[in-house]
This record gives sequence, C-alpha cells and structure tokens, in this order.
Amino acid sequence: MEEAASKKKPHFHGHRERLRKRFLECQGEGMPDYEIVELLLMTALPQRDVKPLAKDLIERFDSLAGVLFAAPEELMTVPGIKETACAALKVVQTASIRLSRAVLMEKPIIGGWDRLIDYCRTAMGHDKVESFRILFLDRKNRLIADEAQQRGTVDHTPVYPREIVKRALDLGASALILIHNHPSGDVTPSKDDVEMTKRIREGAEKLGITLFDHVIVSKSGETSFKALGLL
Repeated sequence: MEEAASKKKPHFHGHRERLRKRFLECQGEGMPDYEIVELLLMTALPQRDVKPLAKDLIERFDSLAGVLFAAPEELMTVPGIKETACAALKVVQTASIRLSRAVLMEKPIIGGWDRLIDYCRTAMGHDKVESFRILFLDRKNRLIADEAQQRGTVDHTPVYPREIVKRALDLGASALILIHNHPSGDVTPSKDDVEMTKRIREGAEKLGITLFDHVIVSKSGETSFKALGLL
C-alpha cells in the first residue's frame, strides 16, 4: 500500500498534461499570462505545483513581459524562484531579443521602421537603468553590428562620441542608429540627449558616416529624433 502510494502521480500531473495540450492546440492564443509562465516553470520545477508560483510572479511583476524582463536578482526575491527557474525565464528573454534581431537583419533597416522599433523595445524597453546601444550599418543599410556601449543609472548613461565614431571606422560602417532607453517611461529627449546626439552626428559626418536616427524607447513608447526634426 505504501509503495503504491509513493508511486502515485502528483495531484497536478493531470493539470500539466491538459495545460500542455491546450497550449499546443491554440499556440497560447487567449491563455492568460500566468499560464504561459506556468508552462515555462513546469520544465524547470518538475516536482512541484507551479501554478501558485506563476500567479505570484504575475502579481509581483504585473505581466508576462514584466516577469521575463525582470532582472535575475529581482526574480529570485520571489519565494520558490532559484537559479534553475530563473534561468528558464531569462532564456525566453534572450531568445526573443535574438529573434527580433534576426528579423531586423533580413532586410535593410531603413524602410523597416516597425521592425526596428520592435527590436529596440524588446532589447531595451524594460531595462530598469539607462543603457545605450548602437546599430552599425553598411552601405546597403544592412545591420553589420549591434553593440551595447554603456549602462548607467536610472536616469543617466555616460556616452563618448569619439569612441562611437572610432568603432564605426573599425567596422567599416557607413551609417549609425543610436538607441537608448528611459526607464521613467517618458521618452522626451533631454537637453543632454540632444547635445550628445549633435556631437556624435558632427563627428561622424566629418568622416563620411551618416547618423540616420536616435531612438529613445521605454516599455510603453518610443521617440525618433528624426521624426521630431532634431536630425
């Protein structure tokens, strides 16, 4: 009797099977965020009922995106989330960024504004500190390098125009697109943003390199310097 009881499947086993089947039938369409998180946690934590944990994560971080883009140290403050579960969640973030980048590289970036914005917001929109990256383009406006340059504080990132121009020369880039995020959610360019962009543009133009745009993103919006008439 005791041996049979020990081999009895956990009470959540049937629930997991039903959840997987439903996901495969609808590819997640219409499923609440917590169920997607639950599916991710099921592989990482096979021996426990992860539905309550998934709901706790959504309550803490507000949405599926909030969970996936939370910093590892934030995730691991939630009881039940340790390195294995944290890695299972963060690998989805990495995969989404790489997929967005792959889509961006399929065609010339100029003319693919929606793809560019999707990538920018996926890569940086949810960051809790300011970060700055540069897209280096060839003569056909195709992406040849995407490099994070700096990470700063909540409201400031140090940027060095001379280093950016030098890196463009090293890569043989013909054009640049600057991207940075505003964790506050307000994507209005600051005076420092405008001045820094001006210095980069002037330095690049002297060497025949075009600054196509500077995009500021947050998790809820974006701003283009070109669209604002600042370039």
